[in-house]
Amino acid sequence: MNREEMWARIEGRGRRWDLVVVGGGATGVGVAVDAAARGYDVALFEAHDFGKGTSTRSTKLVHGGVRYLRQGNIPLVMDALRERGILRQNAPHLVRDLAFVVPNYDWWEAPFYGIGLKVYDALAGKYGFGPSKMLSKSETIARLPTIETDGLRGGVVYHDGQFDDARLLVHLARTAVGQGAVMVNYAPVVGLEKGINGLVSGVRVRDLETGSEATVEARTVINATGPFADGVRRLDDPDARAMIRPSQGIHVVLERRFLPGDSAIMVPETDDGRVLFAVPWNGRVIVGTTDTPVDEVSPEPRPFGEEISFVLEHAARYLTEDPGPSDVLSAFAGLRPLVGADDADDTASLSRDHTLQISSSGLVTITGGKWTTYRKMAEDTVDHAAVLAGLDSVPCPTKTLQIHGYHPSADRFHDLAVYGADAPELLDLIRSEPELGQPLHPDLPALRAEVVWAAREEMARSIEDVMARRTRSLLLGARASVAAAPQVGALLARELDRGPDWVRDQTARYTALASRYVAE
Repeated sequence: MNREEMWARIEGRGRRWDLVVVGGGATGVGVAVDAAARGYDVALFEAHDFGKGTSTRSTKLVHGGVRYLRQGNIPLVMDALRERGILRQNAPHLVRDLAFVVPNYDWWEAPFYGIGLKVYDALAGKYGFGPSKMLSKSETIARLPTIETDGLRGGVVYHDGQFDDARLLVHLARTAVGQGAVMVNYAPVVGLEKGINGLVSGVRVRDLETGSEATVEARTVINATGPFADGVRRLDDPDARAMIRPSQGIHVVLERRFLPGDSAIMVPETDDGRVLFAVPWNGRVIVGTTDTPVDEVSPEPRPFGEEISFVLEHAARYLTEDPGPSDVLSAFAGLRPLVGADDADDTASLSRDHTLQISSSGLVTITGGKWTTYRKMAEDTVDHAAVLAGLDSVPCPTKTLQIHGYHPSADRFHDLAVYGADAPELLDLIRSEPELGQPLHPDLPALRAEVVWAAREEMARSIEDVMARRTRSLLLGARASVAAAPQVGALLARELDRGPDWVRDQTARYTALASRYVAE
């Protein structure tokens, strides 16, 4: 992907697009993949970087949702389990099986959760990741060496999926481009165009790098901006009533010593009624999450101190070593675009299913949902948008569409496995410049070559793009990432033809951003 080429295709377009997508998160990029794969002309615009918001701030799980099973939302669970299996088939380099253990401390927990997880297995059918089973106390400890043993009776193990959300998003964006879509980051939609009939006929887009604006005509415009969906809806109708009830979820990242086994912990119910996960990921442990109603939507939400305390307190109940604020390598927050009433106080009870709305002027809004079901959300959206745009009906092909980088045995590439089929090219890059094989920092796994690759192939435009999303260094160690920022800036400057002042400015900006990820 090359940003200059993408923008040139926007400016050089002599006719209207079939579909314009606003929003470069999981939903928007998924829509672009689906539409382009059907042969429609599609352009996508993202105000920041791809995945700047919610889509890269998840628990890193591709799952059916055990909690939704308890709530009785069987259709959502079945959809998610099916989509989980489809995603693993289409992106085996990015999705893998992970065992989850539910530790049991009361006599009733083993039969209760054991039966529930057998239902979970049955609903997955042919898309199952592995059977659940009961564990003895010793088997539970073997899987979770640091589990709190006082009162422990045993456990139940079940299987779900794990992934790197940001890397999947980048690979989906490259999939869309490979199918013919145009994808532009740092290009906010600042207005909607309407014809004399009052119907939406396009968008006005600003290129943040040059300041220039372009009017982009389209048969249909799709609003896929997640928590920011109401803002785009009000470009269409200033009096539009809010449909988003944002909720904040946070995670803390700890050193691997807190959970050294190969299994994750799933706590079925915390004090606020949520599920809590402690998940091994990229040599660290991610613990979360919370469900806190918020009034303001921000592209850079910040964990509240009480949320961090809540997560650490609950983690301490199940781990032999109690983590404290000084143990937090990074703490990050994300906003859920829940659909509900303005006065809904309990966002945990709001549906995680998706909502599709078409305004009287023809603006299509898709919001809600979850990462696991992004493909199904995109299919539903494009089905409706194609009818609205008067396009020829084309069946959705994404159920069997391999995602960019597809490789059935990517583990052979070790630390570069998440690049899948692209990994050999990164290795060639290192062979041509051996110094690019050096890590950015002793405490971070990312290599210098990944910075160069991100700039050349993945439209990274800033230190933040590289640290927060292309390599996940910000999440794996906020302080270490700050120490590595100057050399990342220098590598980017070489690739993007920037000067020393740009590097200094970028380093300062990134340092300020990373300070928000440090637990206080």
